[in-house]
Parts: sequence; structure tokens; C-alpha cells
Amino acid sequence: MTRVLFVCIGNSCRSQMAEGFARAYGSDVIEALSAGTAPAMIVAEGTLRAMREKNIDLNAAVPKPLDGRALAGGVDLIVNMSGRPLPSALKAKVETWTVRDPIGCSEEVFQQVAAEIERLVMNLILRLRRDAGSKRTEAPRRRRFLAFDRDAPVPDNKV
Repeated sequence: MTRVLFVCIGNSCRSQMAEGFARAYGSDVIEALSAGTAPAMIVAEGTLRAMREKNIDLNAAVPKPLDGRALAGGVDLIVNMSGRPLPSALKAKVETWTVRDPIGCSEEVFQQVAAEIERLVMNLILRLRRDAGSKRTEAPRRRRFLAFDRDAPVPDNKV
């Protein structure tokens, strides 16, 4: 599992959407978290509606700060959608996604942003699955052979 922290400014729109998509589609390869550099008080209603249209319920989601709690247990990858540099003290690989902040915009913009983030998250999931698959094939496989006597009678499997 790859621990991925999605970061935006308020943890009210983009990072919440990304976390929701990652949990819904990639729970086999991603442990998704999200945080904001300056967390809002609530998750934006436009975010909740746009995600509901994708059959993802974020009603229990709350904005969280980018602090020790968000980073507890370590993360493997930070996806930065804030449009700002992150603190250099963060000890993880950082990937930057340029995604429009829909806060204060129309319902249509929230839907467009959700569609773009869904595409980006799916690409990340596919990349992580491909990487996990290549790691599995690189490892030497042990084969287990069963010893048997050719002349022994074959058991009758009638019950």
C-alpha cells in the first residue's frame, strides 16, 4: 500500500475530492489522506454535490491541517494541488497537480474539477498498480512441488 497525502489550500474541495476518489477506486494500492495548508471550516457544498454525482459520499469529511497528525505514520507520496510550495521539512516525494480551485465558482466548475481530479487519481492508481505488478514479477517465485508415487493408486474422491 502506498500512503498518499492529497494537499490543497482549504482541504475543502480538491484534496477532499482526490481522497474520495482514491478511497473509492484505489483502496487496493492507496491509503488515501488529505489536508490543507490553511484548512477551511467545512467541506464546500459544491464538493459534496459534485462527489455525490459520482456516487461518493463525503458528508463525514472534515477539513484537516497539514501538520503532524496528517503526516503521522509517514506518507510515501504527497500530491500538491495547492498551487504553492509546501514546507521543505516534509520528508516524502512530492508530485504537483495543477488543478483549478473551484471555491466560489459555479456548480459546473465543481463538476469539471471533479472530473479532472478523477482522471488524475485514476492515472495514479493505474501507475501504482503497474508498479506493484512489476515488483511482484521481479521477485523470484518459489515453486512448490508435491512428491508422489506414480505407482500408488489414485484416491477415489467420492463422498
